[in-house]
Amino acid sequence: MTTLSYAARDSATMLRRNLKHALRYPSMTFSVVAMPVMMLLLFNYAFGGALGAGIGGMSGGVDSARYIDYVAPGIILMAATSGALVTAVGVCVDMTEGIVNRFRTMAISRASFLTGHVIGSVLQTLVSIAFVIGIALLIGFRPDATPVEWIAASGLLALLTLALTWLSAAIGLVAKTPESASNIPLPLQFLPFMGSAIVPTDSMPTGLRWFAEYQPFTPIIETLRGLLMGTAIGDSALVALAWCVGLTLVGYLWARAVFNRDATR
Repeated sequence: MTTLSYAARDSATMLRRNLKHALRYPSMTFSVVAMPVMMLLLFNYAFGGALGAGIGGMSGGVDSARYIDYVAPGIILMAATSGALVTAVGVCVDMTEGIVNRFRTMAISRASFLTGHVIGSVLQTLVSIAFVIGIALLIGFRPDATPVEWIAASGLLALLTLALTWLSAAIGLVAKTPESASNIPLPLQFLPFMGSAIVPTDSMPTGLRWFAEYQPFTPIIETLRGLLMGTAIGDSALVALAWCVGLTLVGYLWARAVFNRDATR
């Protein structure tokens, strides 16, 4: 077998290990899925009438009855950000409990540890996203996307999930305790609120609007909303892809550097 074949085999073993952990201890995954679902129900039923009327009065494109069509793409993206918590905690637990030191004494690929965590977390997060989409459809979300647009939207969500997962893996490596690993990714979960997930950026004060328009999640939300609901995308798609690729590279290089540095200690 070649070196690549050994690495793929070991990564598959680590992937099975992480998926078994997720099935054996589902409370973390459940709590991560519950957050975007609660947000979806809250903003649709508690605030949807007021926010929808406000957006409709401002743009003429949304009414209170169809606010779900505006907010659902933003909440679906939040499901991707919520998955970052699972990755950071899982990596940190392995690092602090000493299992990684045992792995390093075994004849396995060094890259397999992070690869298994990342792939496993991406799969769990994509399942969570699918669940949130299902809930959104049940409560009235009605996208008019074509099959090609659904594929493009799925690809964008998968790429974003991969980017956030690598960032979270790096966070898990540098965190000293699982508790700190669960707290550090929290800004990622709430940053979409300061974008166009809930209301258009045009409704925000000048300073906040500038931040909202140039932070990474707004172009991703607008691209996802355009693919699912047929709204204008403009150059948001290119900006969204650039952010996703850039964040993936930063997270991957950061995680690899920290993991290799710890291995030499």
